[in-house]
Amino acid sequence: MNIKILNEAEKDIAVGISFYESQKNGLGKYFLDSILSDIESLHVYAGIHIVISDYYRLLSKRFPFSIYYKIKEDAVYIYAVLDCRKDPNFIQKRL
Repeated sequence: MNIKILNEAEKDIAVGISFYESQKNGLGKYFLDSILSDIESLHVYAGIHIVISDYYRLLSKRFPFSIYYKIKEDAVYIYAVLDCRKDPNFIQKRL
C-alpha cells in the first residue's frame, strides 16, 4: 500500500519540527523520525484506528500528535499531523 503525505500535512510536520527544534537542538529531527516511523506503520496497520470526522486517527507513539488519514483504493493519504494539545475546535475546523 502506498502512503502519500499531502502538502498540508507536510506543513504540519514542518511546524512541529520547528517547535521541537526551538526547545532543544536535535529534538526536531527526533520528532521527524518519530512521526515518519508512525506513518510507516500504516503499511501494516492502516484502517484499524478510530474514525474521527471521517478520518482515521493514529496517535503518535512518542509525541502528543495525531496523524489523520484516509484510505482510497490502494493508497493511504495523510491529510493532517496535528498537536493534540490544540483547542479541539481548531482541530475540528482543520479537518
